[in-house]
Amino acid sequence: MKKTLTLFVLLILCITVKAQTIANLSGTITDEKSQGIAGATVYLLNTNYRTVADKDGKFSLKDIASGSYILHISAVGYAAKSQSIVLSGTMRPISFQLKDASNQLDEVTVTAQKYEEDAQKVPFSVTILSARQIKDYRLWDLKDLTAIAPNLNSAGSGDGRTVSGIRGIVTTSYDPAVATYVDGVNQYGLDTYIPQLLDVDRIEVLRGPQGTLYGRNATGGVINIITKQPSNTVSGFAGLDFGNYGQQRFTLGIKAPLIKDKLFLGVAGVYSGFNGFYTNTFDNSHFDKQHFFLGNYYLKFLATSKLAFTLNVKNYNNRNNGAFTLAGSPDDALSKPYQVDQNATTKMIDNTFNTSLAINYSGSDFNFTSQSSYQVNNRYYTKPIDGDFSPIDAVSVVNNYGGDWNKVRTGIQEFRFTSPASSTSKLKWTAGAYGFYHYAPNKQGTYFGADAAAVGSPITNFTSINTNIDRNFGVAVYGQVTYVVSPQFDITAGLRYDHEHKKESVKGEFQPDGGDAMVTRSDTSSSANFKAFSPKLNLAYHLSATNNLYATYSRGFRAGGITELGSDPSSPPLYTFKPEYSNNFEVGSKNNFFDNKLRANLALFYTRVTDAQVPTLILPDAITVTKNAGKLSSKGVEVELSTTPIKGLEIENNFGYTNAHYTDLAVGNNGVIVDLKGNKQIYTPKFTNILALQYGYALGGRQKTRLVARGEWRYLGDQYFDLANTIEQKGYSKFNARIGIDTKNYSLFLWESNIGNKKAIDYAYDFGATHLGNPRVYGVSVAANF
Repeated sequence: MKKTLTLFVLLILCITVKAQTIANLSGTITDEKSQGIAGATVYLLNTNYRTVADKDGKFSLKDIASGSYILHISAVGYAAKSQSIVLSGTMRPISFQLKDASNQLDEVTVTAQKYEEDAQKVPFSVTILSARQIKDYRLWDLKDLTAIAPNLNSAGSGDGRTVSGIRGIVTTSYDPAVATYVDGVNQYGLDTYIPQLLDVDRIEVLRGPQGTLYGRNATGGVINIITKQPSNTVSGFAGLDFGNYGQQRFTLGIKAPLIKDKLFLGVAGVYSGFNGFYTNTFDNSHFDKQHFFLGNYYLKFLATSKLAFTLNVKNYNNRNNGAFTLAGSPDDALSKPYQVDQNATTKMIDNTFNTSLAINYSGSDFNFTSQSSYQVNNRYYTKPIDGDFSPIDAVSVVNNYGGDWNKVRTGIQEFRFTSPASSTSKLKWTAGAYGFYHYAPNKQGTYFGADAAAVGSPITNFTSINTNIDRNFGVAVYGQVTYVVSPQFDITAGLRYDHEHKKESVKGEFQPDGGDAMVTRSDTSSSANFKAFSPKLNLAYHLSATNNLYATYSRGFRAGGITELGSDPSSPPLYTFKPEYSNNFEVGSKNNFFDNKLRANLALFYTRVTDAQVPTLILPDAITVTKNAGKLSSKGVEVELSTTPIKGLEIENNFGYTNAHYTDLAVGNNGVIVDLKGNKQIYTPKFTNILALQYGYALGGRQKTRLVARGEWRYLGDQYFDLANTIEQKGYSKFNARIGIDTKNYSLFLWESNIGNKKAIDYAYDFGATHLGNPRVYGVSVAANF
């Protein structure tokens, strides 16, 4: 991989660029009173040309290849603006005016199609959250995205992992149905992904299959997280958050140029801890007391105005003194909320390290991106964890077998070429290649204690040890073209080919207390290959510059696999299950009205899934077995409304409806095949809705001080947690609010979430163990920016 990367870098550096006209761009960024805006960011999309306006709002960009570009301008407290601009030769200075953010919506830029463009012109459903919206919603964790994007639901079992589904496409296996990308890097699975949010510039939620550009495990959609990058300006932030249940959160970050115009550094970190929501009645202790640290480090080198290297490192260290906060049944969870009764208590150690190197070349003939990443996760329990979720000594799970085990490693490499930002051609194109290698050595023991007879074991005081080693690699090539037939009509077509190879090795052992382990199943392995084509076709019609219609077809692909070794004889290991495919159809309309004071987007969708992969948790081993068990149909509607009807008042309402049910589903239950045709999909609320109202009253002063009040109503409709549809959570509402003082550089807020202290099921296993959503929490937040 290193040799290949070197060759690509040399190729870029040795490119002979044809003779062309060079242009310089300069101007002034002003407000509505013609006053210069200091610190405004000026950026030519899909290039490395970026600068910050000086104290008078003046800026300058030099040595730019002539051509057509999109200029994006943003500043704190002002609505972001994008504008087409043609550069050629000597140009006069240009003035750009930004309007107050309290009186106009942002013009949003996204990278949903692997290049930067206006979100309202992307021909499929995308929800975008800016840095300001992330702050307004008080998003600290990916799980908090539930309902903010229509038909998005994220649930957590209490151990830090999150199961996300969009439009009824969801899974509880370790291969997700919704892909997560952080700074362009695919978070391969639930082991290596980082759920916490830190110093985020924006979040993009792409709804519907995105397999053509994003590949495997994007059948439900993609969550793109883009963190803030350093620039020529020294900037920083600090935050303190305190709340009930002993909550405390400290954030700190700084960005600065080490060598002006050449070398830039960014460092950010967050420490968070709390005493836990749950009490363990077995010993009357705080069961889920925990803390974590997340660091994000950037080093960016701008070799030339066209070539940039960005090194990014993230480390996430989580300590949880009570993972899997599960009551034995839904009735127990709701009648005795936030209580567990477990005799085996332990600490979960969860260490994740992600690093990536991005190389970006912006030329007059093409743009090139190389993204290399390496991800490591080591997750284990210092002592056995309770496996029967009760006070008896029946079953516990052991996985602390040393550093060589339960340490997942993933390497990913992507090369991508796109048409240049300065191109005036009617054809816009993207082509690339993608490869990965994944290694997961898992060794886990199931200990049967003195009370093992209560769970059907004829003997006691022994450990059944299962070793499962997963080796997986894959390659893919993809391409996409957009042809502008006319100013009103364009067509996008794409195709991706994926090939994956999987190998699973298993071994079984029996170890009595005080004795040596005896092999019950000798080392054996199996391998399988999977391949898939993922096409898509988009038609876009632009009624006007602010009104767009689209229709899209896309195919989703989730790779097949090989089942692990468990203790259930009815689920033999090394069974190969097939890939899951989906066909998705969507039509929609995206509109801006009244000089960008109202944004209204509508989408209708239909998805058909074949060879649906149905994961089943096998106990007491805590091993997931997946089978192709049916067909799924999902259809629905989504509405997104944002408006600033009067100065200072912002209203957002995002609504989703999903009807997802199995048209064919047959699963095994104690050796008997059960027909569940017609049952609803799990972890899929029938409705999602969020209504947020925020009003900022200007108090004046040099800091533009505002008194801000905000209220949110979040609603989730009926949903089920097991395929038999016996575990149900009826629709419910939650209310959040905050009030405080906000200035350009400082803020102070009082906040409260789940004001009515609604107790509802957030996650439940098909055998009944249940985890509730968070109770009523409140606190205070202080933040500073410089």
